[in-house]
Amino acid sequence: MATIVFYEKPGCGNNTKQKVWLAASGHTVLAKNLLIEKWTAERLRPFFGEMPVSEWFNQAAPSVKSGEIDPAAYTADEALAMMVEQPLLIRRPLMDIEGELRAGFDADAVRAWIGLNDAKPAGDIEACPKSHDAKPCPAPEAVT
Repeated sequence: MATIVFYEKPGCGNNTKQKVWLAASGHTVLAKNLLIEKWTAERLRPFFGEMPVSEWFNQAAPSVKSGEIDPAAYTADEALAMMVEQPLLIRRPLMDIEGELRAGFDADAVRAWIGLNDAKPAGDIEACPKSHDAKPCPAPEAVT
């Protein structure tokens, strides 16, 4: 089984479900706070592989949801610069397994990559469950 460095937003319900599923599938999950990690463009870019730039963004980030930021409007360099400054914009989770890096949690892709059991949590485990809720997720604690 795999040891996964799992970069998450602490308190995110879906990141919690993803970690529980990974652990129940026999993997070791080492959770890290995505929001306080010291990101650089060079360090962050490999997580996105061949994904289109617009898919690098956390669609539930307030500035994306409000339309203030249009993920399709940015080049890779612009997107990375924004994400280094505002980690809440980064699609999560970011996962590192022995140097193989991925962004997001597509269950079929994760199953093919490292294996998952059949105990999938209910609902969509990647999209923010509060996307249609009037109450947003709690604001992250101040980061320094």
